[in-house]
Amino acid sequence: MTWSKYAMIALSLVIMIRCIRSMLSAGFEAETWATARFGRDSVPVTHWENLIGRARSADIRVDRGDVERIQAVLKRLDDGRWMIFDVFSRGGVSVNGEDVAAGGAEIESGDTIRVGGAAMRLQDIGAAKSSALDAQRTSAGKSVSPALTLFELTLFELLLLFQHLITASGTRTLSVALGFAVLILLEWFCYYAMRLIGRSGFEIETIAFYLTSLGMSVTASAAPQDMFKQTVLILISFVLFLLLGLWLRDLRRTERTRLLVAALAVALLGLNLATSDTLNGARSWLSIAGFSFQPSELVKVAYIYVGAATLDRLYRRRNLIVFIVFSAICVGALALIGDFGSALVFFICFLVISFLRSGSIATVFLAVSGAAMAGFLAVSIKPYIARRFATWGHVWEDVYGAGYQQTRALGAAAGGGLFGKGAGGGWLTEIVAADTDMVFAVICEEQGLIIALCMVLAVLTLSFFAVRTARRGRSAYYAIAACAAVSMLMAQMALNVFGSLDLLPFTGVTFPFVSRGGTSLLSCWMMMAFIKGADTRRGGSFVVRPVAELFPAPAKAARKKGGRGA
Repeated sequence: MTWSKYAMIALSLVIMIRCIRSMLSAGFEAETWATARFGRDSVPVTHWENLIGRARSADIRVDRGDVERIQAVLKRLDDGRWMIFDVFSRGGVSVNGEDVAAGGAEIESGDTIRVGGAAMRLQDIGAAKSSALDAQRTSAGKSVSPALTLFELTLFELLLLFQHLITASGTRTLSVALGFAVLILLEWFCYYAMRLIGRSGFEIETIAFYLTSLGMSVTASAAPQDMFKQTVLILISFVLFLLLGLWLRDLRRTERTRLLVAALAVALLGLNLATSDTLNGARSWLSIAGFSFQPSELVKVAYIYVGAATLDRLYRRRNLIVFIVFSAICVGALALIGDFGSALVFFICFLVISFLRSGSIATVFLAVSGAAMAGFLAVSIKPYIARRFATWGHVWEDVYGAGYQQTRALGAAAGGGLFGKGAGGGWLTEIVAADTDMVFAVICEEQGLIIALCMVLAVLTLSFFAVRTARRGRSAYYAIAACAAVSMLMAQMALNVFGSLDLLPFTGVTFPFVSRGGTSLLSCWMMMAFIKGADTRRGGSFVVRPVAELFPAPAKAARKKGGRGA
């Protein structure tokens, strides 16, 4: 088994290096949809939603004293039409001499737009030129072959299976082998399906499958009797990832259903509060028809879906109020449920969305101050939370009491060393909730510190990629949703890793994809759809519609009768 451990470490490092190189070092040119002309000067319009103003952060910057920092939003609709919105400016915005109403105004190529004292003409570049410019952009997966990376991942999983077949009992080998076989087939099916529709970017899926394979290994070690159930959950998670990704292709449909999704999320949390029983100080689980799940995991996806918004809606007071109220309900309900780990993850996501929506550090500071007071109140009211904070940093003082789980986790992680004991060769899985709350230590013990750090690096890579792509995303909705998704994944990872190692209070938060648990896996795979939405590399994502599909026939794109009002 020794040779397989070294081979798995080498493959993990190679997989991560190849994904990082493809995602973070390759060329990433912005798309061009139109040009904004100011006399003889022109500015490329590279987003579907563009801030117009004199602020340095504006997409179309007008450096004049009579133009406000942010005065208008220029927006492209899915059907090719352009709209402009006045964001409650003092100077106003007009199109061909007509003031823009509160609901915005439709504009055509060549119309004169006046923002403050500046006049601008929008020139749509058309389908032919846009397609020509798109063809010049770097294709996803050009610098690093995604097929070769996936082949290396397959070898890694086969070695992982080999180790489990050695350590597993005779009655469980078939279910373990079947689980890994289905996972490998699913990966290659996904790859060829994406190639069939002209998509060459596969790094996000590769990272998700890499982490999922480690999660499959944890299940094989801790609960081999659940391998069939885990395999089914992986298939369901992947299907939901595809369905959500396809749904997000239509932004107008997404915007129209945000309130419905918010209402369903609140109803789910309310049902959780009303019907669930308390277990270990929390009421996190909900049982329906014999099936148990954590509503908070599904609400994570709903929170991102509702919290992200297009630029023209960011400046509407009603939209902001809905988001704040929805955030307060989610965090408050989780606090009442007793799931303060999830409440903290939601709050971190709230800070990220708030900053991306407002750009105000003062707003974030006020939110943090309010949360600090709420946290102090929670520690005072909930005794078991106070005990966790009291144990933090002192786990070795009570190794058979409050520090029982973490001292075992630290001992097991240290015992695994750099290279681990091999899949199924550890003992930490015998400790209660080790395969969920302390899964980082489980991986350290069985696979070694190097693979455990590769696991952390995988989440970090997704985060850096989301931030990088968000700057060039088509829509603010995709950008905010992607950054919110990785903020949740990062928060979960940090709380799980540092909580297991006693560097942070132990919160019982899962590690994305790796911790055993069905609803956690579902939510993580669905978050990948948000990250894919921000990937506008040529051929990079099935969520992003190709440029050729976004220029309808002239008859469809013609101005609708009835004036400019939207």
